[in-house]
Amino acid sequence: MPSKKNMRRLGHWVLAATAVCATLGAQAALAADSSAKTPQISRSIAKDVSDGQKALQAGQYADGLKHLETAEAGSGLTPFDKKTIAELKGYAYIKLSNYKAASQAYEDALATGAGTADENVKYTKSIFTIAANEQNYAKELDYGKKLIDMDAANGDTYIAITQTYYVQKDCKNAVIWSDKTIAYERKAGEVPKENLFLFKLQCAFDSGDTPGTIAVLEDLIRLNGKADYWNKLLRFEMQDEKDDHNTLMIYRLMYNTNAMTAGPYFVEMAQLLADAPALPGEADAVLAKGLGSGLITPDQKDRVARLEASLKGRADADRKGLAEFAAEAAKSGSGDLSVKLGEVYFGFGQYQDAVNAITSGLQKGGVKRLDDAYVYLGLSQQELKNIPEAKKAFQQLKTVPNINPKLLTLWLLYGEKLS
Repeated sequence: MPSKKNMRRLGHWVLAATAVCATLGAQAALAADSSAKTPQISRSIAKDVSDGQKALQAGQYADGLKHLETAEAGSGLTPFDKKTIAELKGYAYIKLSNYKAASQAYEDALATGAGTADENVKYTKSIFTIAANEQNYAKELDYGKKLIDMDAANGDTYIAITQTYYVQKDCKNAVIWSDKTIAYERKAGEVPKENLFLFKLQCAFDSGDTPGTIAVLEDLIRLNGKADYWNKLLRFEMQDEKDDHNTLMIYRLMYNTNAMTAGPYFVEMAQLLADAPALPGEADAVLAKGLGSGLITPDQKDRVARLEASLKGRADADRKGLAEFAAEAAKSGSGDLSVKLGEVYFGFGQYQDAVNAITSGLQKGGVKRLDDAYVYLGLSQQELKNIPEAKKAFQQLKTVPNINPKLLTLWLLYGEKLS
């Protein structure tokens, strides 16, 4: 989860602000010497402003400020005079790394009301940038929202506001602005930043909002499909699940998303498969993968050895009886046996045979567990690299009467991420 310590405060903005301020300073200086159209610097302070400009151009920032302060002390200054002086002072203070004073100078420039629309945007951006880097949260939020109101914000503006609320532990506003930023980035044709979802995730988790946590994990999976997010999501969904069929379905998702991060997951999945009718081949394959993962701990070895021995014997028997099972399924008027045959084929890695058998069973009808049929069909098509047909199979789960809503959502999400 993101933390204040680990998050960067977009420090490159300081350099951007310096470039903006340099441009502003040059523009203002040119205005001071110009004989073009109004407005122009008042004659009474023109020399001081010009001297100040020359000092800044020579890199003599302290001297430049002295000339500008002399000009500022003059009488009868116009708003344009004040704006120009403040603008040049802001540039000088940036160069001297006096960001607090620079921010105040740009606020003074804004307050004159003499800036053009473009100038006011630049002043506001400079104040916002300095506030963000100085972690002046109140000012950062204030001027960030002003940029949004001026239609001058970009994605970084939105992200900074969101992050600021988050580091202040204002989860209500952090979530609101995460959603605003995500919407802004999508509208701009960009992929939303992962951190925006992590802000929401941490807030939901900290508040004990399990449905909210699950919803954000689903969004993160849609964003990048990371195994860690699948693992977290499926562990939440596993909580309080008492039905063995549903638990096995969740383990299948863990297995197929590389989210099995502990030895007991492999062992429990293999045990559930072993307890199911005619699935020892799949159970044996799951256990073999668990042993190969290095996640099986020494204290589990005896149980695993016993289970492995039992499964190998049953799997060998099932393999020898496949031809007889296939003949029986072909004769049956119900499709249930064909689907079961397809599940056995899947466990032995015979994926095309699995597709053929399950498809035949579905065409016959009378299948008792349609959800299992479509899941095995989808997984078999995936193994055959036929992703369009795999997606179609998972989409068919929406037609299954009384399917568990949680499992429907998970498998649809799984199908959505296939590529």
